[in-house]
Amino acid sequence: MTRDFVLRTAEGNNLGITSYGYENFDDGNCIIHVHGFKGFKNWGFNPFLAQFFAEQGYFVVTFNFSHNGIGKNPLDFTELDKFAENTFSLEVKELKEIINCYKSGFFGKIGNNKIGLLGHSRGGGISILNGNHDDVSCIAVWASVATFERYGSKQIEDWEKKGFVVVINTRTSQVMRMNRTLLEDIRDNKENLDIIKAVKKLKKPLLIVHGKEDLAVPVKEANMLFEAANQSISELYIIESTGHTFNAVHPFNGSNPKLDKALIKTKEFFDINLN
Repeated sequence: MTRDFVLRTAEGNNLGITSYGYENFDDGNCIIHVHGFKGFKNWGFNPFLAQFFAEQGYFVVTFNFSHNGIGKNPLDFTELDKFAENTFSLEVKELKEIINCYKSGFFGKIGNNKIGLLGHSRGGGISILNGNHDDVSCIAVWASVATFERYGSKQIEDWEKKGFVVVINTRTSQVMRMNRTLLEDIRDNKENLDIIKAVKKLKKPLLIVHGKEDLAVPVKEANMLFEAANQSISELYIIESTGHTFNAVHPFNGSNPKLDKALIKTKEFFDINLN
């Protein structure tokens, strides 16, 4: 059973939420899924992933960050002005509010079970930065970034000069701006946004799943995360012959053996660490 909610954040932004497995709320543990850059809760495999874990007895929370570019239309980027002003620090704060709302009665009753985070790509980094939240028991990341400093000196120089850089949404051919706001956030909050530093401090079980042929986030970043982690409670799981989305596409056209491997491994991880 799915239910939709809207969370008004402390900064006055709206987070669109879809929960899966509401019937599991009382007895099942909670998984919060965190989408990545140019991602959203209804992208590709995200609803399938959420339904998969709901069928395993979990209460699953999916949501859109307030500045991910998705507005009333759940499948298209219609709020490019907000996308342009998004920051990593804002996403870290918003995920913290999502975690807190589970325990606060926001979903109609107070959640008393364990919470696991499941972040994809940039959402993996955001999840790790929230990993030592008191209410989080474990973290799984798929194709996670190991750093937010992903821009070359020439790109930064142009960014400073123009006040923005653009990225192309290959699916829609939309030209999407990222304003200087993001660059300033990286500089001003360098310590707080240091993913490797956060991994080193992490005291919770961590699963790192990565496709060996990932072109968007090279597999070396998965190795960086694992090398920095407490390896007695962490695991690195590399899937051969697949990339950033584990052979899944948008619009979603069904699962495949690579995505199934990621799902089964992650289920095993949550079954151990949330039960």
